[in-house]
Amino acid sequence: MIDRPRRVFFYVQHLLGIGHLVRASRIAQALQKAGMEVTLVTGGSTVQGFPPKGITQVQLPAVLASNSGFSALADADGNPIDRAFEERRTAMLLDAFRNAAPDVVIIEAFPFGRRQMRFELMPLIEAVRQVEPKPLLLASVRDILQENRKAGRDEETILLVNDYFDGILVHGDERFVRLEETFPRAAEFADKIYYTGLVAPEEPAPSADRFDVIVSAGGGAVGAGLIRAALEAQKILGDRRKWCVITGPNLPMAEFESLSAVAPENVAVVRFRPDLPSLLAGAELSISQAGYNTVCDLLRAGCRPVLVPFAAGGETEQTVRAQKLSALGVAEVVAETEISGETIAAAARRALQLRPGKAEALSLDGANGTARIIESLLAQRGN
Repeated sequence: MIDRPRRVFFYVQHLLGIGHLVRASRIAQALQKAGMEVTLVTGGSTVQGFPPKGITQVQLPAVLASNSGFSALADADGNPIDRAFEERRTAMLLDAFRNAAPDVVIIEAFPFGRRQMRFELMPLIEAVRQVEPKPLLLASVRDILQENRKAGRDEETILLVNDYFDGILVHGDERFVRLEETFPRAAEFADKIYYTGLVAPEEPAPSADRFDVIVSAGGGAVGAGLIRAALEAQKILGDRRKWCVITGPNLPMAEFESLSAVAPENVAVVRFRPDLPSLLAGAELSISQAGYNTVCDLLRAGCRPVLVPFAAGGETEQTVRAQKLSALGVAEVVAETEISGETIAAAARRALQLRPGKAEALSLDGANGTARIIESLLAQRGN
């Protein structure tokens, strides 16, 4: 038996939005609360408030998506990454792994996603295999995966899961969606799948500066169209209530200044609010994309949503989530291809008639659920 706190080495790479980092930060906090020592390795741009204070962080040289289709990678200055950059990051990652000496290694998304990072993840996975005693190796994935995958990708994923991984942490409620709905061959590793529940924030207290309507665009890299349509909808509705428009930290400064210039007096335009869950707790209506964390925030707050799922570059994950929430009667949905001031205004009117709380049966305790599952897996190994 180990008489020291369990050590967890948690890798997360966000490329375009900030959702992966937010979810990983919430899980890291829960693991720490459960008495584990957590090292969170981050590989994207820095984001205010994530990870929160108290979490040990290793920041690798930033890698970003150079387009919305994730087909190319760039460094923080926008330059394409080269072999030397990859080798430097890989060496830093392996050094961090050796220094942490973990009992558990969690890799966010891979091998179901983040194949762009194989250059450093495969060496990490091989390093995990060579350590004695071998740490638990777990994948951390959203409940809904990207569909329309390239030929051969599923076969590769299954081989990697069966050859290397001890478990797949699916951060969702199987009553809402099961992994096989977006990864049909999940039955081939069914004994390794663990549903944690949705990783929602703790019950938030309403923010002191209350707003009636919250418009948010995640990281903001691809949210300018949504925000412009929402501002146009505000004019169409003639709404004099207090609005807060959160553009996201990655929205280009020129776009931010342009949006701020056209906003009326009752509309506050800000780049980022780390207390978004608290803002939603006090709001009547939300207009946003349908990213995992945004939806978890909405479900926890009970705020009526208008969802505009991100669908560029063949993305399907947000559309599936939005459609499922619409089927439950807890959201209004506007397709990205149909976005305009008129469609957002009409959806807002309908959303205000929804009855909040209809999704209360879904588990929103996924961060603590993850900690409980890891404790159980360690106990089964006698650690």
